[in-house]
Amino acid sequence: MLSTTIGDAELRALEPWQAADLAAFTERHRAHLRPWLPWAVSIVDEDTANGFLQRYADATARDGGRIYALWRDDEMVGGALFRVFEPQTRTCEIGVWLAPDATGRGLVGRTVEAMIAWAVDVRGMRRIEWQCVPENEPSRAVARRLGFTHEGTLREAFEHEGRLWDVEVWALLAAERGLQA
Repeated sequence: MLSTTIGDAELRALEPWQAADLAAFTERHRAHLRPWLPWAVSIVDEDTANGFLQRYADATARDGGRIYALWRDDEMVGGALFRVFEPQTRTCEIGVWLAPDATGRGLVGRTVEAMIAWAVDVRGMRRIEWQCVPENEPSRAVARRLGFTHEGTLREAFEHEGRLWDVEVWALLAAERGLQA
């Protein structure tokens, strides 16, 4: 299991028993998260947070997707997930989010680096994907900074908030990890 210190925060598994924490975090930061994260719309209380976290707990039990929170002094300040985690194909997809007051401290970059290291070095993943909408420039910047290659754009790939969104697909291969500047 991945659990590590990231700067002044700790990355650790986010489990169904922590649904109240996720519901409260989402409520506090909904306006910041909502444009980019569909779950920021659908998590409206502890029950919906529990359902969301239970789906990840079930996936983790099947060696699939998994979800984590970033904690600073017992307060959730963000999170990360392997939205996709497929040991058979050795492919995974990473996603992250932060509270607005936690940005600008390098937490996202160091969290993603830790997740990549765990996925490649511990679990043998060969391909790490990053997906974001073209309008999410901070997300695109993280992908570029960490050496991901933009492989293409899926046009009108998903509907969110009544709009069809394009999705950029970025990828980093295990063999490329040493190439980042």
